[in-house]
Amino acid sequence: MTTAPAKINQRSSWQLFWTSPAMRKMRRNPLAITGLIITLLFGLVALFAPLIAKPSGNCIRDLNITEASQVYNPLSAPFWQATLAPPKSCYLIERLSFQQQPSLPSADAPFGTVNGYNIFYGLIWGTRTALKLSFIIVGITLVIGVIVGAISGYYGGWIDNLIQRFIDVLFSLPPLILTVVILTILRARLMGGGADYDPTVPMVVAFCVTGWAGYARLIRGEVLRTRQLEYVDAARSLGARDMRLILKHVVPNSVAAVFTTAVLDLATVPLSIAGLSFLGLGFEPGYSEWGQLVDFARAWLKPEYWYVLVYPAVFIVLFSLAFNLFGDGLRDALDPKSR
Repeated sequence: MTTAPAKINQRSSWQLFWTSPAMRKMRRNPLAITGLIITLLFGLVALFAPLIAKPSGNCIRDLNITEASQVYNPLSAPFWQATLAPPKSCYLIERLSFQQQPSLPSADAPFGTVNGYNIFYGLIWGTRTALKLSFIIVGITLVIGVIVGAISGYYGGWIDNLIQRFIDVLFSLPPLILTVVILTILRARLMGGGADYDPTVPMVVAFCVTGWAGYARLIRGEVLRTRQLEYVDAARSLGARDMRLILKHVVPNSVAAVFTTAVLDLATVPLSIAGLSFLGLGFEPGYSEWGQLVDFARAWLKPEYWYVLVYPAVFIVLFSLAFNLFGDGLRDALDPKSR
């Protein structure tokens, strides 16, 4: 008499991920969970910015609506346009007056005004600006760094020597100074054409030029370790080509440290952009960006005008703190040796 084999309890990919050692370590880290929660809250604020700080002025016109309350209808096209692809005019801070002196928080401006600009509107829409630029810049620099570092570490020889000497040259230059120089050159060329100057692309280019080298150096060290392992030799003996070895075997097992570094860098990009705006190299005056509001506040550093600087500072500090807490927890979970 034969018996039927017992059914193997197969778990889904989500169950395997949730019960993995890395996720168990992450769940036991309260600071990392706190950072993740704050990060998700910033993401929700950025996504639903049109609903939290309703459009005004030219934004209403460009959305083809007559009243700001129309964006609250999820069945209408303006709701999805304002949420997913708002026009540039929606990023311009709502200006309630042309009075330079800050005004106290009110129903129209919950965080008060400075130079007539609604601080609450600038902070809410500035959250979208910060997240958008952070993910674009970190994503591009990460891809470039991983590709260059993997080629350098895998092939070695004169290719590795050439790439590493170029990286040494980049590291010898102060990153902030190099970023300012590149941004100034691009700014002069683009503004000389007579068209409206949008600093988004120049900022992305400047930060990517100065940021990819760090990722390349990290991934190179991991690739040097990974390429000597047995499974790579086995794949090579089976006839796998170099590109397949790099993309399928070497890089996926080498990106843990680089990924955690990228999460930590998400916290520093808004600080750097705010610093450039404070120096006058960022967005135009009145654009929803946290550095703009800090720049407006420096002329009113008095106790009675505390709200002008405190609210932007709280947003910047919480944003950086959240990504740092989450990044530290992720690093400990994925790379226990670094604890």
